[in-house]
Parts: sequence; structure tokens; C-alpha cells
Amino acid sequence: MKILDHLEEWIITFLMAGATLIIALSVAHRYGTGFSIPYVQDWLLSLHFEWAQELAIIMFVWMAKFGAAYGVRMGVHVGVDVLVSRLPDSWRKTTTIIALVCGALFTGIIGTLGLRFVWENGMHYAIFHKLGMDTGDLPEGPTTPDLEWPTWFVYSVVPMGSYLMCFRFLQVLVSFVRTGEMPHQDESEVEGLGDVENDPLFATVPHTHNGGAR
Repeated sequence: MKILDHLEEWIITFLMAGATLIIALSVAHRYGTGFSIPYVQDWLLSLHFEWAQELAIIMFVWMAKFGAAYGVRMGVHVGVDVLVSRLPDSWRKTTTIIALVCGALFTGIIGTLGLRFVWENGMHYAIFHKLGMDTGDLPEGPTTPDLEWPTWFVYSVVPMGSYLMCFRFLQVLVSFVRTGEMPHQDESEVEGLGDVENDPLFATVPHTHNGGAR
């Protein structure tokens, strides 16, 4: 289970770094082809980056989907709890449990519908073909315009991200039932700030604290 503790961070980091690199290379290629440098310009023109924008869009969409699961786990999703915070403790706990169950149910349904769509969009053909099974009249499914990737693979983030969100909702639900606490991200605290304040070098830098100089 420990491999799942930071799964979203690993995926988002990989996608963000990859998308940033692809966009940077694409922009550099676009501007580089405008310089009349012998041999270099011809070499740059021989490279094709038409697929870069499509891949970057796909990666950002995947980031958003896995980022939603990260938001559930860390408690950073936007929520309206004005009414819940004014309820009695017993009602508040019951309402929170109902909300978490509804969240898990909703994302589970979306994941199942997404999996069915992906399966019928060409995933079943790909699996049967890979296993050497008779595909019959199963549709191969469409492909993306530039990368020519099967769209079922691109859309597979819907069931994967939704099921991961469902798992996170259930994880938070179990933790809340046991401890009565919800995950909460304190925006006023910055990780590592306490270590910086204890650093001897930090004391030599003029700064303010609690509205006054220190």
C-alpha cells in the first residue's frame, strides 16, 4: 500500500516535467527554423514537431485527472461547508460520512462508465488482437490526428483517475470514521519553513515577524 501513498505526485511530476520539456523543445524548434544557419536550418526543418501540441494537451488533461485524486487525498478540494460547520457534532459527522460515501459512489460510477466507453472505443480490439484472439467484427477504434495514438488509450485516464479518486474517498472515509479528522492542507504553513528559521544564516537576514521587525 505504501506505493500508493505518493502515486499522484509521481505521475503529476512526470507529466508536468514531460509537458514542459516538450513545449520548450517545440518553441525552440519553431524559432530555430527561422534562422538562416547553413545545415542547421535544414536539419531543424527535417524534424517534425506537429505532434507536440497534441501530446502536451493530453498530458495536461491527465495531470488534471490525477490531480483531482491528489486533491481528495490531501483535502485541498474546494468545498462549501458553511451549513455543515454549524450542525451539531453528531450530525456533522454523519453528514461528512454521507458526503464521502456519495463522492466514492459518484467517482466509482464515472470510472465504470468511462471504462465501458474505453472498452467499446477500441480497447477490446487491442486486447484481443494482442492475445491473438479472434477480433471478429470488433471496431479497431479511432486514432488521434497527429500522434495517431488509439483514442481509447488517451481516454483511459477517465476510468483510471476516477477509480483512484474513488479509492481516495474510501481511504479518507475510513480514516475519518477511525479518527474523526479530515485531511486538511494548511495554507499558512510552508513545508521546511521551520527548518529555515532555525538556520543560523536566517538570523542574519532582516525580516518581519508578526507584523514587526525582528
